[in-house]
Amino acid sequence: MRRVLLGVTGSIAAYKAAELVRLFVKNGDDVRVVMTPAATEFVTPLTFRTLSRNDVCVEQFTSASEWRPEHVALAECDIAVVAPATANTLAKMRFGIADNLLTSVLLATRARVVVAPAMNTGMWNNAATRENLAALESRGVKVVAPGSGELACGTSGEGRMAEPSEIFGACA
Repeated sequence: MRRVLLGVTGSIAAYKAAELVRLFVKNGDDVRVVMTPAATEFVTPLTFRTLSRNDVCVEQFTSASEWRPEHVALAECDIAVVAPATANTLAKMRFGIADNLLTSVLLATRARVVVAPAMNTGMWNNAATRENLAALESRGVKVVAPGSGELACGTSGEGRMAEPSEIFGACA
């Protein structure tokens, strides 16, 4: 049984992360979900708690479930997956900014990290995003590239988060 940390960030694609949790659980994995506060605007922690059968963590400074700081305990996983990964979170990951629970966990973990970006085409094609992704990839972060299609902003193009089955497959 793998210990999977799933980070969910503030994107409309957060609803797809529920299917990803289901795939991990069906595989026999123990899934811990960490949501950014912005992610809770799209999907509730209750959804992920029900599917993962584990508590969901959002806030950095709540009472820890064990004696160790929450970000240290959660960092002890076999794989850390961020899906959806917003441009904001990718930038924080690149520069080691740990200003929320998820980015603190990602900075502390020694596990393999997989990200599935999700964003508007303009953000996806922005030089800053490309530089951030290249830097993360050079450090061993696996990027599951987004696809093209209809986006929540009403346009079509690159930036649509990869399908949960593709992200799951990239975690093998």
